[in-house]
Amino acid sequence: MSVWIFGYGSLLWRPGFPYVEAKAARVAGLSRRLEQGSPDHRGTPERLGRVATLVPAPDAHVGGLVYALAPAETDAILTALDEREQGGYDRVTVHAELHGEATANDGETAIEAITWIARPGNPWHLGPAPFETMVADVLEAHGPSGTNVEYVLRLSETLATLGFEDDHVSSLAEAVRAALGSRPGHSTRT
Repeated sequence: MSVWIFGYGSLLWRPGFPYVEAKAARVAGLSRRLEQGSPDHRGTPERLGRVATLVPAPDAHVGGLVYALAPAETDAILTALDEREQGGYDRVTVHAELHGEATANDGETAIEAITWIARPGNPWHLGPAPFETMVADVLEAHGPSGTNVEYVLRLSETLATLGFEDDHVSSLAEAVRAALGSRPGHSTRT
């Protein structure tokens, strides 16, 4: 029986681990929000980048990918992901519905998957903010994994490619592109 990982942020375009298969999936009752500060990937402790977490939203669902892990590699992958997500995230299990025609190896359309969620109260939690503040945060932050601008634009583009609508992410990406377009010498390409 495979262990599944649910990716909804950078795991969508940069999983960084081997997997047996990937399938589109949705998790009900949660919404993706860029309310978590990144002190170690898309920002620094002095200038946090804004990255995705999941927040309760009873009437919503969040789209992403589930990855099936090979049993022999599961422990090492989970250890590596715990380290990757150490900036305020907790490992949790979610109920994921496979999207569209997708089914698991056993024919199931719903699976339990592991993901990482940053909850309010962790040291790097930024929480909701006025849109202008969020755009300013994104424009200024960068860290070892790259700029926060790249993160937001890649997330928006990846979600669109996968066919998942996310008004929060797409609106923020559009505002970031507009702000970059008004700066001399800046490009909106990722």
